[in-house]
Amino acid sequence: MKIKRFRFTSFTFLFLIIFLGNISAQVDKESETIGMNNKKMEAVFKSEVEELQGELGNWQLLYGEMVLFVLTDEKNNRMRIFTPVIEQKLLEEGQLERMLQANFHSALDSKYSLYEGYVISVYTHPLKELQPDQLIDAMRQVVILSRTFGDAYTSTGLIFGGGQQSEEEEDSKSKKKTKKM
Repeated sequence: MKIKRFRFTSFTFLFLIIFLGNISAQVDKESETIGMNNKKMEAVFKSEVEELQGELGNWQLLYGEMVLFVLTDEKNNRMRIFTPVIEQKLLEEGQLERMLQANFHSALDSKYSLYEGYVISVYTHPLKELQPDQLIDAMRQVVILSRTFGDAYTSTGLIFGGGQQSEEEEDSKSKKKTKKM
């Protein structure tokens, strides 16, 4: 039995180029869609923010005329965006409770938190799963939540599950009933 030798022809060469080119294109597409990382995040910041300082994984940026801090941990797949709102010692009676209520009803993806003596507006998310539009929305929500502290306590116009207004109206009605008795 004779073994035929493989002959390298121009057809074989063309087939290999096309086949390897398709594999290369698929790898490039996969690396683009794998998810967010520090370099991609920085590119979004450069296109969206007014000022950017810091280094990969630790930025300070000016967005919506507010200073935001961004920390990432690529190894543990986490990211955090936050801004200070008010010193914790300056909180008035009822504001802490109102923040906790807002975290459930109206703060949505960003939340109020306490950090090193300050109330902060913070957004946390797995880093790789974050999409560029989500990052931009996260920055916006952190800014809005900070600005609405002491008033609406909201990060968007959406109030989840009916929201605070109905509870506040109920409280007001209860107080009126109590006064009548």
